[in-house]
Amino acid sequence: MIRFALQTSLLLTLTLALGCGGGDQPTPQSATPPATPDTPAKDDHGHKHAGHGAGPHEGTLADWGGGKYHVEFCVDHDKQEATVYVLGSDEKTASPIKAADGKLLLSIKEPSFQVDLAAMPLDGEAEGTASRFVGNHESLGKVQEFAGTISGEVDATPYAGDFQEEPHGAHELK
Repeated sequence: MIRFALQTSLLLTLTLALGCGGGDQPTPQSATPPATPDTPAKDDHGHKHAGHGAGPHEGTLADWGGGKYHVEFCVDHDKQEATVYVLGSDEKTASPIKAADGKLLLSIKEPSFQVDLAAMPLDGEAEGTASRFVGNHESLGKVQEFAGTISGEVDATPYAGDFQEEPHGAHELK
């Protein structure tokens, strides 16, 4: 009887130590590992979509062309002015473009209005190209978080990107 108890105890101990599936079998993994800040989501193409964060000019970023370009929306409420910067896929480097008619269109959702943004090339940008576009509208003087679309045409290809400002730093609503 004691021998039976020892064998049962030994068997139980081994079973618990090795687990129900045995020690040689791999632990099952989920089919898709969860995305982490360093690992793009499965449907991502190498960069973040929502929540790009602040751009190099502390503005709000949006994709243009599936990440080929990014556009950064900045607003100066006192000047009633919007500035949009065209950036490369790295979301940091100026990417001068030749926009149709030298303009982009800013469409704001609430209050609903549109602003033509004229090319204002940065120093050193080639003739006829710009990575900075600026426009004015009295509604930009309203201190709020804007949402809308930035659109334009580059080399006969239309681009559009939606953005949503989020409170951050000195731009938080007071």
